[in-house]
Amino acid sequence: MRITLIPGDGIGPEVSDAMVRCVSAVADIDWDMQDFESTEGLLESIKRNRVAIKGPITTPVGSGFRSINVALRSALDLYASVRPAKIYPGVKTPFHDVDIVVIRENLEDLYSGIEFERGKKDTKSFIAAVRKLTGQKIRSDSGISVKSISVFNSRRIAEFAFRYAVSSKRKKVTAVHKANIMKFSDGLFLGVARSIARKYKRIEFNERIVDNMCMQLVQKPQDYDVLVCPNLYGDIISDLCAGLVGGVGVAPSANIGEKYAVFEPVHGSAPKYAGKNKANPSAMILAAVMMLRHIGERKAADKLEKAVARVIKEGKYVTYDIARKRPVGTWQMADAIIREVEK
Repeated sequence: MRITLIPGDGIGPEVSDAMVRCVSAVADIDWDMQDFESTEGLLESIKRNRVAIKGPITTPVGSGFRSINVALRSALDLYASVRPAKIYPGVKTPFHDVDIVVIRENLEDLYSGIEFERGKKDTKSFIAAVRKLTGQKIRSDSGISVKSISVFNSRRIAEFAFRYAVSSKRKKVTAVHKANIMKFSDGLFLGVARSIARKYKRIEFNERIVDNMCMQLVQKPQDYDVLVCPNLYGDIISDLCAGLVGGVGVAPSANIGEKYAVFEPVHGSAPKYAGKNKANPSAMILAAVMMLRHIGERKAADKLEKAVARVIKEGKYVTYDIARKRPVGTWQMADAIIREVEK
């Protein structure tokens, strides 16, 4: 099968190379290499192949271009983000028995890109319109981001979460919200989730206010299974869950739509470590495990995940972020995983 590969920047090319070598040990994949700076060619490749995997890409903070991830999700209608957080023995964490999947709506909420810059003409018009319609005063020196949540996308993500729970043999779905305050946006999301839950009698459903959810995840993460969240909360909570299981170095993710799917590690590009053979390739390799399952290569996926788990548990050939003694480099950890696959 032909799959689009976007190595990314920073540590992206290193962890991508490690992933390619590990995947090649379990499956026959034809890689279609693409540069993220050529957006048109990249989109054509993904539409042609329908599946892609990408390394991390640096996104400027506060200025510059918008996230390439956000652009891909919008252009390809990748409405569902899937972020597993699972403890692999050998990873340093004070928690135990955590196995949570965060299902995040990808296209709406505060990440929709509807923003008004401070001092601009359109911003002044928007502020005036809000005052006229609601009587609410917004300071004239404000920057504004619009939070919108629709029935359509709420229904899609709730259906996705329950279908995922059924297909993955999971028992519980928890809807995360702030409907006590944002009654017309989060309230809509929660109402739709409740209506979808009624169709899935065998899956336990509950709901948590987002701040309480964060506390409970730290206090008793073992009580939770699948979390379905609006965009912003899902982004924050998925990183919290990654922290429960030892960090983003072991956190993969998928962005899935009706036609296309893009897989990636949760972690960023860490440019200060670029080219130093230090980055943990586990998240990128585990993203490939998710990708292999998605394309029907379940045996290959299981074999590769078990190899990653054994290398992490042994702790002899792991990178600095999870090493108990002397760490090895990105390349050497990938070599160890390949050896486990070939046993």
